[in-house]
Amino acid sequence: MSDARERVRDHLMANSVRRGDFTLKSGRHSDWFIDSKQTILAPEAMVDVATLVLERIPSDATALGGLTMGADGVSFVTAAVAATRGRHLRAFSVRKEVKDHGGGGRVAGTLLEGDRVVITEDTVTRGTSLLEAARVVADFGAQVALILAVVDRGGTAAAMVADAGWTFDALFSAPDLGFSFEGA
Repeated sequence: MSDARERVRDHLMANSVRRGDFTLKSGRHSDWFIDSKQTILAPEAMVDVATLVLERIPSDATALGGLTMGADGVSFVTAAVAATRGRHLRAFSVRKEVKDHGGGGRVAGTLLEGDRVVITEDTVTRGTSLLEAARVVADFGAQVALILAVVDRGGTAAAMVADAGWTFDALFSAPDLGFSFEGA
């Protein structure tokens, strides 16, 4: 395990993982919850998170983003760190609804038609938010190069994403953190 990976895993376990009785977005109950934003946005961890993301994304990717709020921290931090290393990645958010004023649309930020995009997410259980963002990006005229989560807690996203014709990856899985997958 690289030093950055070990530091991020340790930070997730100490600051993002909680044990108890939680109701997930799906309505199911779980005895653990992860708020990975507590790690992604922590100053002592964000450069390491961005480094791990940059190691996974294709060299020809030109932009990254996904459904707001889950993707925003990952995308913005990674684009900023990439810029300090001479790699210019545009960052964007996909709104949950069409904006009915101003320029309208669901995409906010610097996404361009033809971009090769990495769809990001902080934590994924099923994968529906990732697919929604990927479809919006494809409809916008950009090409989805990879779909990447910081934490895959559910274990179902890879198959769901593959069925849609894209590739999924995660920096950490539930088993990497000592838990069973909680998909469906």
